[in-house]
Amino acid sequence: MGTNLLTNRDRLWDSLMAMAEIGPGAEGGSRRLALTDEDLAGRELFISWCREAGCSIGIDQMGNIFARRAGTDPDAAPVMTGSHLDTQPHGGKFDGVYGVLAGLEVIRSLNEMDIRTRAPVEVVCWTNEEGSRFSPAMVGSGVFAGQFTLDYGLARMDADGITLGSELERIGHNGGQACAPRPVAAYFEAHIEQGPILERAGKTIGVVTGGQGSSWFEVTFSGQDSHAGTTPMSVRRDALLGAARLVVAVNEIGVRNQQVGVTTVGRLDVTPNSRNTIPGAVSLDADIRAFSQDALEAMGREMETAATNIAKDLGLDVTCTLLARKAPTVFDKSTVDLVRRSSEKLGLAHMDIVSGAGHDAIYLSAIAPTAMIFIPCEDGLSHNEAESATPDDITAGANVLLAAMLQAAGQD
Repeated sequence: MGTNLLTNRDRLWDSLMAMAEIGPGAEGGSRRLALTDEDLAGRELFISWCREAGCSIGIDQMGNIFARRAGTDPDAAPVMTGSHLDTQPHGGKFDGVYGVLAGLEVIRSLNEMDIRTRAPVEVVCWTNEEGSRFSPAMVGSGVFAGQFTLDYGLARMDADGITLGSELERIGHNGGQACAPRPVAAYFEAHIEQGPILERAGKTIGVVTGGQGSSWFEVTFSGQDSHAGTTPMSVRRDALLGAARLVVAVNEIGVRNQQVGVTTVGRLDVTPNSRNTIPGAVSLDADIRAFSQDALEAMGREMETAATNIAKDLGLDVTCTLLARKAPTVFDKSTVDLVRRSSEKLGLAHMDIVSGAGHDAIYLSAIAPTAMIFIPCEDGLSHNEAESATPDDITAGANVLLAAMLQAAGQD
């Protein structure tokens, strides 16, 4: 395979911009929340493009869309690629949609070059990756990969009490294809990095070796409600002061361990939340992420120790509850190597990288050899209407995807 096997830069860019016209954001981004009318319009446009490219279309019970280009071996498991078309409420034009349309561009390019693959090639649009309407995120790929039951997925409910299953019925995308694990020869996902590492390193391609693990803790400090004007400073049991100190401590844990992970406090709940009452109870959520299980557990222990010491110093009670823990994901080495070798053959500056965000590929890695391809995004900005990527980088990622998939699928 030579470097002359390339995707069509202008066609891919034009497709991305056409999709962005559906559910445009107020500030130039995109707003297509899962299974809304805007999401339906995007899904239908994708289906129409896939049919024009000669693909057969299957929709499963979770609304996941599979566009299949037949291979010469009807018994071979497919080589898959894909991502999602749903967005955040203030989403950009590239998060998710790039991976879907890069996959479509691979099929269009194979057609244009009259290349037949031994294994079928499938492009997938996964349902509700973002989780901004129905929680949790990545539930469509999660059911497909056996991480959630179908009943669980269909019962997910939005803020208005509407279930995911009822919305699939409303838009007519409750397909008859089973949503359950099936043989997949390999799964590739192209995506913007959603962080600044590639841009700062001057690299075009991120060869993703896996995903960070995460631990979510709820920490509750309990003190005593009391009058803000009459309670001396020396006798206060201020739960918010304890929480404030822990916010700083969690950040310091992240700074000390920044080579292996990150830490965040993203939620505070203050009781009674009155301007002239010393808070008697505060709960917060601490998000700890790390590249290795050892680091993940060690950082969690650091946080729990800090909370205990803070409570003791301030005369507070504290509880630390582990809400969820997900082990780090390590992608299949041989599949990752296909991405690395393809980048080298195309002469593209590349580096190994670990994904800090969740992706459908994380779940797919439980049932199929999996790899991801990252490209830079401007200033690392994502989940924002100003999210941006260049046509050259977008095309480079699609070229790597084409080369890696062609090696995995086999050329007849």
